[in-house]
Amino acid sequence: MREILRPLRGKDVALHAAAITFYSGIAVVPAALLAVWVTGLAVGAERVRRLTGGTLDALPDEIGAPRALAALIDAGLTLTPTLALASLLPATLYGEGLRRAFASIARPGEKSAARPGEKSTARPGERLIGWRGRVLWLPLLAATPALLLSLLLALPTTSGLWVRGGWWSVLAVALSFLAIWLLLTPVVIWVFRYVAPGRPPWLPTVLIGSFTAANLSGFLHGFVLFTALPLDLGVPFGGLDEVGAVVAIGLWLYLFHVVLLTGFAVTRTVESYLSDDSARSPNATTR
Repeated sequence: MREILRPLRGKDVALHAAAITFYSGIAVVPAALLAVWVTGLAVGAERVRRLTGGTLDALPDEIGAPRALAALIDAGLTLTPTLALASLLPATLYGEGLRRAFASIARPGEKSAARPGEKSTARPGERLIGWRGRVLWLPLLAATPALLLSLLLALPTTSGLWVRGGWWSVLAVALSFLAIWLLLTPVVIWVFRYVAPGRPPWLPTVLIGSFTAANLSGFLHGFVLFTALPLDLGVPFGGLDEVGAVVAIGLWLYLFHVVLLTGFAVTRTVESYLSDDSARSPNATTR
């Protein structure tokens, strides 16, 4: 495990995860609004409300998650083109945060920073690193409506099974886990392959990206379980429940990014091994 997590050695993972969480805190709502807006334009606002209605009813209401999600969906469906354009700039901040953190973790001059014969892109002083991350995040923003629509089509089935209770709830969780896993897999692969500096080989990127997406899917379901707990989130903040809810979401986003950074570190380690093997193969053949 120490060797697998070698790229994280000497790096302040907590600080990097917190930095990405800061960027994501700015970007997550504008990105969600844009996704809901475009999806509503594609399939109709009423259909989006109908597809999400069962899920809103099935979500636990202990800390107000259904109300917050319903408000977000309504705001996205009523978005104007001007507001959508204004949301685009903060929505790309997530890509900037990811690339900055990945570039900081990737060691300068490390073999895994690039394929053999290529110059590393994870060097100090990379020019326009923030804008590179933003631009490379745009394809994911463009694909978000399709991913969201795929999720919305699966939600009525999983929500319907959940409300039936018993073993049907277990099946609902399993199907929901698989759906989120399948949706997150191409997203994580794109992040590891393109948003992060360097171009790791496809095989480790796909395998580890898929495994990381599975962990993230389980983590998101853990957050849903957290929302079902009868917690008074305002106690540490003088009874301000809204502040407690925001802090709780930030904490879960922070842990989410710790998992993502760990998956990235494993990808870099495997890439380094593959690079070493490919460098030794010609010598072995010559001997």
